[in-house]
Amino acid sequence: MNRLKKVSIIIPVYNEEKVIGNCLKSLAKQSYKLLEVIVVDDGSTDKTIEIIKNRQSLTLNCHLFKQKHHGPGSARNLGANKARGEILVFVDADMTFGTNFIQDLIKPILTMKTIGTFSKNEIVSNPNNIWSICWNINKNLPRDRMIPQNYPDKAPVFRAILKSEFEKAGGFDENGEYTDDWSLSRKLGKKSTLTPGAIYYHSNPDNLLEIWQQARWIGKNEFISGDLPRKVKSLFFYSLPISFIVGSFKSVINFNFNFLVFKIVYDFGVFVSVINTYISESKAK
Repeated sequence: MNRLKKVSIIIPVYNEEKVIGNCLKSLAKQSYKLLEVIVVDDGSTDKTIEIIKNRQSLTLNCHLFKQKHHGPGSARNLGANKARGEILVFVDADMTFGTNFIQDLIKPILTMKTIGTFSKNEIVSNPNNIWSICWNINKNLPRDRMIPQNYPDKAPVFRAILKSEFEKAGGFDENGEYTDDWSLSRKLGKKSTLTPGAIYYHSNPDNLLEIWQQARWIGKNEFISGDLPRKVKSLFFYSLPISFIVGSFKSVINFNFNFLVFKIVYDFGVFVSVINTYISESKAK
């Protein structure tokens, strides 16, 4: 029988006062008990830290560390550096988890079938919110799913990974881009492996401000604004005329006329980020 390994769950947080309490409460109910929870505050200015301190007594072996606002890649690296577990699990503050999430997620690692895993069972926790519905329409997903069922069984993002492999890769890149969490697989030359079960819940942006902020972040994605040809292509596809045409069409076929508003706000957020990356690169030259 394989020896059980200690698991370190690492959560980067930045102004997460609305969601971090439920996240920690959910982790306290995990069936796998050989674990620690490491929360890294990335310079929050709200009540996030206060809520974490109030929840620490409810969460098995919970530790809080703080840093200035450097982004999630940096926060995850700090958490990994402080971790004492042999397996690292990376989650977000707006996630909650099925009771057997950790147990199911790490099983292939414990049986030495892989160095790291991910799960496709990422369920939308706010499926009835009008803007959450629009988010999934935009991604061509069912209302209650974050990941399509036909998604490949290998992924560029590790939800769980052996700490030894994480250290071999030198941790996450800290460039502040949308694809920070892809950097492990690139440096290791390996992808994560699908594990069955491991059900968890994640909320979509539920208001226009959050949609705008997420779109600005997504616009930094190298696949959208990585080089000049991609920038030009993105500026066309996320332009106002195209947004209006696509938004109107999808609003009609989905009988959801909030989607047009969503599409214009989302696409304009991406558009602005692409413009900003072009300006920044031009100044650097």
